[in-house]
Amino acid sequence: MLSDTIDTIVHNTFFIKYGLIGLFFNGMFSSFIPIPTEVTTSALLLGGINSTAIFLVLNISSIIGGFIAYCIGYNVKYLRKLRKAPDKKFERKSLSMMNKYGWAVVIFFSPWLPIIGDVASIIAGTQRYDIKKYTLAMVAGKTIKSIAIVFFSSWVLQSFIHI
Repeated sequence: MLSDTIDTIVHNTFFIKYGLIGLFFNGMFSSFIPIPTEVTTSALLLGGINSTAIFLVLNISSIIGGFIAYCIGYNVKYLRKLRKAPDKKFERKSLSMMNKYGWAVVIFFSPWLPIIGDVASIIAGTQRYDIKKYTLAMVAGKTIKSIAIVFFSSWVLQSFIHI
């Protein structure tokens, strides 16, 4: 059911249709549900929306989403009620990576890791990882990813448009 909803949202360009508000929700949801923000970001850049505005909205929303994911994990009893707990396979992989490379490193790079990255913030919450360390690593990782997505996409799109 969840995968059908995600598929509908991505293929009907739901987030693109609503501009920066759509990007805000896309960025927020992408922190705990594997919905790519790159498509929405590129479409808004092609639509002529200011890249700084796109960066700010994407960064703020993905940071909010990171805190929501942490809270979802922290309140694991709600996960059990909703039956939306992460797959054991991805949970084991995330925990293994966190123990091998360190929690802060994995949380920093988690925005770049498909599926495992989405679960990493939830796992950090379930494990009651220090919120200050989590915040520092998560904000830094999401900010760098937002910079890369928006400004690299902007540069690539401008290069193709001016050919």
